[in-house]
Amino acid sequence: MILPSLRLSAALLIAACSLAPALAEGLADRVAIQTWTLRRLSFDQVVAFAKAHGIKDLQLIPNHLDYKKESPAELARKKGILEAAGLTAYTYGVAGTSLDEQENRKLFEFAKFMGMKLIVVEPGDFKIWDNLEVLAKEFDIRVAVHNHGIKSTYGNPATVRNILQHRDSHLGVCMDIGWVTSANFDAAKVFKEYNGRVFDLHLKDKRIEKVQSGDDVSFDTEIGAGAANLKGLFKVLRETGYQGRLAIETDSDEFARMPDAFVDNAKKFVTDQDAAGH
Repeated sequence: MILPSLRLSAALLIAACSLAPALAEGLADRVAIQTWTLRRLSFDQVVAFAKAHGIKDLQLIPNHLDYKKESPAELARKKGILEAAGLTAYTYGVAGTSLDEQENRKLFEFAKFMGMKLIVVEPGDFKIWDNLEVLAKEFDIRVAVHNHGIKSTYGNPATVRNILQHRDSHLGVCMDIGWVTSANFDAAKVFKEYNGRVFDLHLKDKRIEKVQSGDDVSFDTEIGAGAANLKGLFKVLRETGYQGRLAIETDSDEFARMPDAFVDNAKKFVTDQDAAGH
């Protein structure tokens, strides 16, 4: 006969063991790469780069995987290469969307074929969201809206929140940290205000300078060297148990020409933040 106290102790031990992997996993384990960073490389070179730098999750751009131009056989070939290399194409974007519902359906069919559970978009017309919502629920694939600068359609987080507030939970945000920062928003605050709707992060940093006209101009920097409140954001990510990826990205042609050092430095920054936060 097992005493109640022993049964309770055993239950607590089992619970602790089941939580151990989640507690042990840090933000460094969620680092991915947005292959816009590797836009100068071919698909095969991207695969080799990811393996060499210990990155398993890829957010692919049409330069490297184009369902509109490549045949089903070619898509299958590339999917096989990724699988053989132990890599996951976890999402695609920024993907083009359309008022043509059949064109949008092809995007979701492609994502399903690749095993993606997320698509990153930036629709040019707000009417497109109705169709994306229908398809997201039908295919059980989440859709995340990406932001660029403050003058772009989704540059103001308030606009994004207004779009999502009455939409299905399959719809959320791919928050580009660099562009949020360039628009003079605090990344940690913006993340919290999205209230659990952030599905993906573009790990990017920018410095902001004023030009003679008085306007702000932003420039990409090494991760951690710009104005982004990354330490505050990472603290919030840990507190909220963020489950998405941090996809390393740069808009800088200089860094794109020499991505090895840029990506390694980004990974090191995240690892250092993990160490500081525990």
